[in-house]
Amino acid sequence: MTPTLAMTGATGFVGRATLARAVAAGWHVRALTRRPQPEREGVTWIAGALDRPDALAAMTQGSDAVMHIAGVVNVPTRADFEAGNATATRHVVDAARAAGVARFVHVSSLAAREAELSNYSWSKARAETIVCESGLDWTIVRPPAVFGPGDTEMLDLFRMARRGIALLPPAGRMSAIYVDELARLLVALAADREASIAQVYEPDDGEPGGWTHRAFARAIGRAVGRSRVSTLAIPASLLKAGGRLDPLLRRGRAKLTPDRARYIAHPDWVVADGACPPSDLWQPEIATDDALAETVRWYRREGWL
Repeated sequence: MTPTLAMTGATGFVGRATLARAVAAGWHVRALTRRPQPEREGVTWIAGALDRPDALAAMTQGSDAVMHIAGVVNVPTRADFEAGNATATRHVVDAARAAGVARFVHVSSLAAREAELSNYSWSKARAETIVCESGLDWTIVRPPAVFGPGDTEMLDLFRMARRGIALLPPAGRMSAIYVDELARLLVALAADREASIAQVYEPDDGEPGGWTHRAFARAIGRAVGRSRVSTLAIPASLLKAGGRLDPLLRRGRAKLTPDRARYIAHPDWVVADGACPPSDLWQPEIATDDALAETVRWYRREGWL
């Protein structure tokens, strides 16, 4: 009998890759969507949103596992972050419990470790608390920086690297993971009923100690065919000033907010030692240089780069 996976966030960057991986692995996916989607084999689209109990009930009914990927990363206020991350997670948890679905895979963020840093971090930490107190058979995944085909967050960095220069956050370190590698982990977790219950995982590409921002920018440079990329770290004070200015100039269209600036300026977004999933469940298989090269090929095919 084909297992059924209820999924939020299936139309987003991570969600699209995970949906494809789940269908390929033999799952039937009941995927929440705000907008009409083309028919797809192995997928039932559920019209609705995270604040629609009827839609969440339809999504979870008869499912074997629930995967909550959806969330917000850049909204104006603390209340908006709470609604999009914490309250929305509570709604999905409630729907899973009401439908009798025990297995719950929650996609969080490394930001949850730093709850006092920003409204985003606080809301992700609140969402994790809700999951941990749910009584479900939960697993939490905190991805680091995710890159790959379809990503818009790192696209500007690829474009800068192509020109031989990269503007970077203040000095610090980061971990990274290719979106297809993350998707493979999430699908494996949906099927797992033992080892990963009540665990919080921080997966990455296997780079020991993570990457400096400069080293990662230069790896992107190699992927776009640049043997040398000049890098310039933006001071934290200037970054935070930009976070105050951008909302004044672009209002609701601002990409750099005070909240986002604090997040970007934080010096340590490296996965914790010992927090990677057990190797018999998942381990990275694709070298980061190869994954970056595939990302560049996709960007070029789509005319993004």
